Amino acid sequence: MKWIVVTSLLLIGRVICREDGDDVNIGAIFSFGTTNGQVARIAMSAAVKDINSDPTILGGRKLNLYMHDSNYSGFLGIVGAMKFLETDTVAIIGPQSSVMAHVLSHFANELHVPFLSFTALDPTISPLQYPYFIQTAPNDLFLMTAVADMVSYFGYSEVTAVFSDDDQGRNSITALGDKLYERRCKISYRAILPPDPSATRQDIKDELMRVRLMESRVIVVHTLSLTGILVFEVARDLGMMTGEYVWIATSWLSTFLDSSLAPISTRVAKTMQGVLTLRPYIPDSKKKRDFSSRWSQLSNGSVGLNPYGLYAYDTVWMIARAVKQLLNDGGVISFSDDSRMNSFRGGALNLDALSIFDGGEQLLNNILKTNMTGVTGALGFNVADRSIIHPSFEILNVFWNGKKLYREIGYWSNYSGLSVVPPETLYSKPPNRSSSAQRLHGGVIVWPGQTTVQPRGWVFPNNGRQLRIGVPNRVSYRDFVSQDYNDNGDVVISGFCIDVFLAAIKLLPYAVPHQFVLFGDGHKNPSYSEFVNMITSNAFDAVVGDIAIVTNRTKIVDFTQPYIESGLVVVVPISKPKSSAWAFLRPFTPLMWGVTAAFFLFVGAVVWILEHRTNDEFRGPPKQQFITILWFSFSTMFFAHRENTVSTLGRMVLIIWLFVVLILTSSYTASLTSILTVQQLSSPIRGLESLAISGERIGFQVGSFAESYLKEEINIAKSRLVALGSPEEYADALQNGSVAAVIDERPYIDVFLSKYCGMFQIVGQEFTRSGWGFAFPRDSPLAIDMSTAILALSENGELETLRERWVYRRRGDCEWAGSGSVDQLQLSSFWGLFLICGVTCLLALLIYFCSLSRQFNKHYPQLSGYPHTNPPSRIRTFLTFVDEREEVSKNKFKRKRIETTTTATENGD
Repeated sequence: MKWIVVTSLLLIGRVICREDGDDVNIGAIFSFGTTNGQVARIAMSAAVKDINSDPTILGGRKLNLYMHDSNYSGFLGIVGAMKFLETDTVAIIGPQSSVMAHVLSHFANELHVPFLSFTALDPTISPLQYPYFIQTAPNDLFLMTAVADMVSYFGYSEVTAVFSDDDQGRNSITALGDKLYERRCKISYRAILPPDPSATRQDIKDELMRVRLMESRVIVVHTLSLTGILVFEVARDLGMMTGEYVWIATSWLSTFLDSSLAPISTRVAKTMQGVLTLRPYIPDSKKKRDFSSRWSQLSNGSVGLNPYGLYAYDTVWMIARAVKQLLNDGGVISFSDDSRMNSFRGGALNLDALSIFDGGEQLLNNILKTNMTGVTGALGFNVADRSIIHPSFEILNVFWNGKKLYREIGYWSNYSGLSVVPPETLYSKPPNRSSSAQRLHGGVIVWPGQTTVQPRGWVFPNNGRQLRIGVPNRVSYRDFVSQDYNDNGDVVISGFCIDVFLAAIKLLPYAVPHQFVLFGDGHKNPSYSEFVNMITSNAFDAVVGDIAIVTNRTKIVDFTQPYIESGLVVVVPISKPKSSAWAFLRPFTPLMWGVTAAFFLFVGAVVWILEHRTNDEFRGPPKQQFITILWFSFSTMFFAHRENTVSTLGRMVLIIWLFVVLILTSSYTASLTSILTVQQLSSPIRGLESLAISGERIGFQVGSFAESYLKEEINIAKSRLVALGSPEEYADALQNGSVAAVIDERPYIDVFLSKYCGMFQIVGQEFTRSGWGFAFPRDSPLAIDMSTAILALSENGELETLRERWVYRRRGDCEWAGSGSVDQLQLSSFWGLFLICGVTCLLALLIYFCSLSRQFNKHYPQLSGYPHTNPPSRIRTFLTFVDEREEVSKNKFKRKRIETTTTATENGD
């Protein structure tokens, strides 16, 4: 039986369960020579003492805390973790650094022992990859989000990151870059330092020398305190703690300041003067105040309490409460040997002693379900990413005034962003991350150099050398950009665009050292696309001139606000109006004249028919009636008809016709006035569409984007395009017919038309909408400041003054119309009126003749009662009836009725 039992055990595997009914063992791995290591050691020991003093927590069991000093060494940290995992440890607090966290998390996954850390806050430690690793303080993703919100709040677009080259440093700065990108900002340079504590003063100096040559002056320092303090000392020696810099230190600086019991020397304090830093926010509570009051006794004055000491204290309590829940749920603290370690049995490393914590998964779940109030406030974890609830930070301004080393300028929370009130007061309100809701006490900030003026945050690169400003060397339209020579023979750049640039520069709150550099051979206008591309090759720091803001250029450079509107227009020749004896006929086409005359006669005839039986003015001999119709018809043109209309139908027709006449005379008058006064086009071109389909040749300015626009957007064949270099060439080409039209930007054409007054004209509408601006490299802060200055020039009227001086200075001597030629009025424009009038007349005639027929049948019933009556006789009788006056017809009808009645009486009827 003994052999059977032994064989069964061997087949099943070496499973040994070890239970300790008295103690619960936890471990801690820290570098106790660091500030956080010292604080954590004291806080964790105090937590263990408080837990063991209350037998209700673990049901009489004792909590044992074993600490291991990794002494800045990842290797020693791994060795310490393995020692704990061999001695039935239910949880481990630590490691202190994220470098070890990535390695030790694999042990945690295999052996089901939770690792809890409040300092290894690498944002890339994923709960999916490392389910047994828990961060019990706000990780660096929230810290970097707070930094990004600060950068955005102060209006900066670029930062320089100084960080230690380890896992937490690299990954945290990557997170910062992502968060800045979401706010349309970026990290322009990464200054990488050796990992703590191996960074030397020379290493830091070499990197800061490079940082000093960068454009950005907003510097984020993310290291440990040992290296961070050295960074500020070297920066002070290099003259980098002045008013043009913005320094933002992550939470390491606030930790250093909180934990330093000895008064910080004035020299060190001045080194950090004006720096902004963040500190994990711990809301005020009785528990926090009680623990803070105990701290001096617990630490014996060796180190000051910082927020991570409070997190250390609460972390121990999290484990204790999770163990209590495990025991209350009927679980046991037991460990099983891992059968996979049998192959290492007997080795010097004693790896076979590593055991699996049977209750590890349940303990992990209990920790994640934590719902308690500790010295750090409400404790719990978000389900989605296992981050602690309500991560928040205080924002501090380091300001040494002899009494206090820093002041609070606001708060940041993941709930509502930046605020000037404690985050817990906002949790009862809806979250508001809008830019208008973000607030800090910005007015009380003291910046480096002991100034309250917010730094600009950037300077010109390469230590303030003069900017190379490219200027086109134009040979035409020199009103915009030109070069001349002064009395000393020096080149002087002038023109509208140059004056706008210089005026904007004067409005900037800082000096912009610059020199103008001409681009072009001086024989023809340069290619502006090539000119703008010179910025991307660093040949120019900016380009200034008549640069159109078009899509292809905005993809490679940043433009300022447009300082003048622009757009492509079509220009064609015009001719003077010629005198003619028959000019008065030109407003209407022949067809229009014919239809109008016909309607005059038609309406006159209709009115005569409707009025003939009732109106004496429309009766008389045939010749007189014909003259009446003609007179009445054409006199209505001047509303001078003397005949009155008495019938309802006649008045209705006349009203409609007079309305038609009013429209016709008004249109005729306006058209004739335009024909006799407005200059006429000497070509059939009426705009871009008619030009495109005409097949005619088109002129454009050398170097302009008009060429590419016509070829690529309008699909004009290259053979139709003619390059012209000056206004004189424009005029010659248009006059001799070598081009049918010229297409160019509106400011150039305004100058051209003011020079060639009355000879050429714009037709159609502007078919592009853009403007001219100054070009700078992508994401250049100077582009933003120059845009603000240009808007100021526009608001104070100086920009318009410059326009009048350079662009429109000759415009007052020559005004031109922009409407093009005046076309003859077509019948198609009036057929609706004629249709209404014609339908009205026909309808009136129909009603009139129906009424006459009814009267005729009533007056002459014998004609309709005898079918053998001769039709011609009937028609003659009807026409006679129509021609008679209405009163005569009525009297005849009455007499006939009387005669008929008398005859019937005499016959005895």
